Amino acid sequence: MKTYAYLLTPFLAWLVAGCTKFLVNSIKAGKPAFGLIGYGGLPSNHSAIVSSIAALIAFREGMDQPAFGVAITLAFIVMLDANSLRRQIGKQAVAINRLAADASGCEPLRERMGHTKVEIAAGVLVGIAVAVIVDALLV
Repeated sequence: MKTYAYLLTPFLAWLVAGCTKFLVNSIKAGKPAFGLIGYGGLPSNHSAIVSSIAALIAFREGMDQPAFGVAITLAFIVMLDANSLRRQIGKQAVAINRLAADASGCEPLRERMGHTKVEIAAGVLVGIAVAVIVDALLV
């Protein structure tokens, strides 16, 4: 019997991580945080997505399968990028926005980019949890 678990799992991980991030940001802000939707924040959507599919492959096919190797490699690349490159881009945006504060007509750059290790770990936990639930429900 075919299931759509491999299609559904990353979508659900994205949805759960995104809703969780919105709730966390709204609680911190004391109001609905629609302006904080996007890159950065807890949990990491990207980490949740890639870890959910890697976990589902591990559960259903085993960790000795080539598909798991590809999935875990992709997951590491995404998480390293979120913690290093994208985080540095966010720091640069802060500095550029300070320099350009007096310039008229300059739209500020987005400063929330990348993730801390805690935000990435939270995304991984969300992804694995979603994979466990999908694997249990879509047999």
